[in-house]
Amino acid sequence: MAYGSNLHAARLACYLRGGRPNGGTQDYPGCRDRRPPRRAVATVLPGTLYFAGRSLTWGGGSAFYDPAADGEVPCRAYLLTAGQFSDIAGQEMLRSPGTDLDLTPVLTTGRAELGPGRYETLLHVGELDGHPLLTFTAPWGVAGAELNAPAPPYLRTLAAGLAESHGWGPWRSAGYLATRPGASGHWTPQAVAAVLG
Repeated sequence: MAYGSNLHAARLACYLRGGRPNGGTQDYPGCRDRRPPRRAVATVLPGTLYFAGRSLTWGGGSAFYDPAADGEVPCRAYLLTAGQFSDIAGQEMLRSPGTDLDLTPVLTTGRAELGPGRYETLLHVGELDGHPLLTFTAPWGVAGAELNAPAPPYLRTLAAGLAESHGWGPWRSAGYLATRPGASGHWTPQAVAAVLG
């Protein structure tokens, strides 16, 4: 379940096939299984998207998901194999892909912390057509995060993903992104719209 830059299929493809995302500074090795997702479905989750930390790929804050906060988060569910999910999660966790994650704890309890760092907390957020919806985020919520504004290339990728998956126009995307914790107070909808062109 993608809620950040992986809303954009071309960005997800860098995790699957390897490569560098447009506007990014980091190359990714890709998954052992480089096939595209068998299906992609737009959906929403309860909670909040926020920006915190510092992205090695984009500079500025990274997007994280807090399921306990108020609001709704536009997402995109991709139908992947367990191995693909493991390899994508590994790359997000700054680890080398190639190790299958034990998904039993997260499927059983709804949450599994694989480490203290960014994207090292797995969440089971629901089911879709008999498939578990899994995602990863930080172990802290928005209240405990070191908020940090996202960089322009990241905002462009997020907006491209919102347009591709949910059909949002630039003004709607700008209004959403500028008001997320971490971006709010640093970005205005008008400034984000200008970045989006």
